[in-house]
Amino acid sequence: MPSACTRGPGLMTCPWRISPCIRCGCWRRPLSSKTWLGTYCFLSPALYSFQHASSFLGEHRPGGHRCCRGGLSLERLPNSIASRHRLTEREEEVITCFERASWIAQVFLQELEKITSNTTSRHLKVSHPVDYELTYFLEAALQSAYVTNLKKGNIVKGMRELREVLRTVETKATQNFKVMAAKHLAGVLLHSLSEECYWSPLSHPLPEFMSKEENSFITQALRKPQLYEGDNLYCPKDNIEEALLLLLISESMATRDVVLSRAPEQQEDRAVSLQSAAAIYDLLSITLGRRGQYVMLSECLERAMKFAFGEFHLWYQVALSMVACGKSSYAVSLLRECVKLRPSDPTVPLMAAKLCIGSLHWLKEAQCFAMMVIQLGEEAGEFLSKGYLALGLTYSLQATDATLKSKQDELHRKALETLERAQQLAPGDPQVILYVSLQLALVRQISSAMEQLQEALKVCKDDANALHLLALLFSAQKHYQHALDVINMAITEYPENFNLMFTKVKLEQILKGPEEALVTCRQMLRLWQTLYSFSQLGGLEKDGSLGEGLTLKKQSGMHLTLPDAHDADSGSRRASSIAASRLEEAMSELTVPSSVLKQGPMQLWTTLEQIWLQAAELFMEQRHLKEAGFCIQEAAGLFPTSHSVLYMRGRLAEMKGSLEEAKQLYKEALTVNPDGVRIMHSLGATLSQLGHKSLAQKVLRDAVERQSTCHEAWQGLGEVLQAQGQSEAAVDCFLTALELEASSPVLPFSIIPREL
Repeated sequence: MPSACTRGPGLMTCPWRISPCIRCGCWRRPLSSKTWLGTYCFLSPALYSFQHASSFLGEHRPGGHRCCRGGLSLERLPNSIASRHRLTEREEEVITCFERASWIAQVFLQELEKITSNTTSRHLKVSHPVDYELTYFLEAALQSAYVTNLKKGNIVKGMRELREVLRTVETKATQNFKVMAAKHLAGVLLHSLSEECYWSPLSHPLPEFMSKEENSFITQALRKPQLYEGDNLYCPKDNIEEALLLLLISESMATRDVVLSRAPEQQEDRAVSLQSAAAIYDLLSITLGRRGQYVMLSECLERAMKFAFGEFHLWYQVALSMVACGKSSYAVSLLRECVKLRPSDPTVPLMAAKLCIGSLHWLKEAQCFAMMVIQLGEEAGEFLSKGYLALGLTYSLQATDATLKSKQDELHRKALETLERAQQLAPGDPQVILYVSLQLALVRQISSAMEQLQEALKVCKDDANALHLLALLFSAQKHYQHALDVINMAITEYPENFNLMFTKVKLEQILKGPEEALVTCRQMLRLWQTLYSFSQLGGLEKDGSLGEGLTLKKQSGMHLTLPDAHDADSGSRRASSIAASRLEEAMSELTVPSSVLKQGPMQLWTTLEQIWLQAAELFMEQRHLKEAGFCIQEAAGLFPTSHSVLYMRGRLAEMKGSLEEAKQLYKEALTVNPDGVRIMHSLGATLSQLGHKSLAQKVLRDAVERQSTCHEAWQGLGEVLQAQGQSEAAVDCFLTALELEASSPVLPFSIIPREL
């Protein structure tokens, strides 16, 4: 027996109090005279002799236990050592114990799996191999190394330990442990490592990481566990890919082992398995959310619904994923169940109301959800004002949709009262103040609306909707230059906001004429191509929906220029002006099959349609009908049956003198959109020109009943009544038209989105 360890603090003479050193293999005394650690690092040379499997299993299990116990004991020693160097040395010994314990435990479990498998194959009576359940010290041996490294901030060593644990050949005993390890590594990749600092399992860490851990003690195992090896192995490219791979594997294993039984005796096991699965889904939400893969996230979370009965968190996660991927109707159904599970939470019905008010336009359902929040009263806390806001917006939207003037007036009154109640509860909320101002504008109380909006602008000076509403209010007061200045300022802040640019076109059309407005239309087309070019539409090319030979080019030249007046009537087979020829060239770069168009978001294509139709309207004002027809044709290529396209085709036919064709197109447009007041006005005027005075009167009366603030419809109705000899009624209509026109903005106030 060696007499002493040259590295130790002194000579040990009692054989029952000596132990071999785990670092160098020689003998040393314990660190404290009062603490017996003789067994903590007992590693005899025979421990690593693998000549006989029985000898190996008999010695490696206690060897792993001893290393683990030794590390745990060293870790819990009091920090009474004066030497800082000795303290650092002790920390290195702790990590060394844990690393060797992990390796020994993995080798032991792999050899145990081989022996039990061989034994089972020789005894046919045993149909299944015996499961080996991890003991406390074996489980601690497997995880203490990486846990300690990560706790001390050794990211490199901690990740290396985790990756090696996950690369070892799996045994039945380590399946659940690997789920936990994979979840832990995914958490480290997401929370402690950025994409710039990532290194793959087959590469080396960045030098700055190594410099921080250069003094860390690195050990070499006498025998490492067997690892998965082979050719063409997948290697992640960044931390998100690796985390996603780990979590998808963990999810498949965790959901398989979830306890579905609701028996009382399995309640604790069910709670533990649900908690483990929910933690994995939380990490999946973070991982896929960072890449915007919400469809994939919703599919993953849907698989959790089989064991989510009564689990609010999982239901709510699925609902939010449905919201993120655009499946609003499914999300509302899920949120309705969430309300049942947690009726005292005001945020759940508010989220459902937000969806119903927004994309779904389910106003009755939105009203019900808003009332749920209001009925909570003081329990809703700060969300009570949001409940009144949701209810007020619902009433306002219902007033816009109402077909009877009496119903509209009643709903507008209720909307204003409810929004003012929300303002009383949250007097400093700029969103509430904005919608109070908008509601006042909708009922043409322009001065009061301006006062309220100024209060909102004091809080949020750069809000896009507030600036847009301010410009519309200025235009309603006929201060067009002020309105244009505000719009230009807003576009400077929000250069990609098409709603602002459409308002700018209208203002320029009034102030500077259609030529200047067409320049803005050209800028809008360029902006559309820049923002929504097909090279940026992820999924079109990936899905293979673009046919072979279909080339989509991205060029900067998308021009919309005014034609020369003397070119307007030329007999060219192409569009007769330079502007039209440039439009054809530009549109040829954007035109794709309709099957491809359906792949992108609908808002993308409706915006392009509106730009073309706006350009057509400006060309028609200049009497450049061929160019206008070309623009309408391009819009029709996007949505052939759109009521806007049919309406513009009718206007073009009317300008060409084809009144019967115009009447038919207006009727078709009205069939698609029965509430289109602008369509009704044009149809009524066309019927009047064709001599159908009574029918024209009926159509125009329907228009003013549908939207009582449309001064064009009142003007048209007055002209028809005058032609029929009803002078007094005509005068009333003309006076109403003048009054409404005095407070009419360049675009309806309703273009301001009303949403939570």
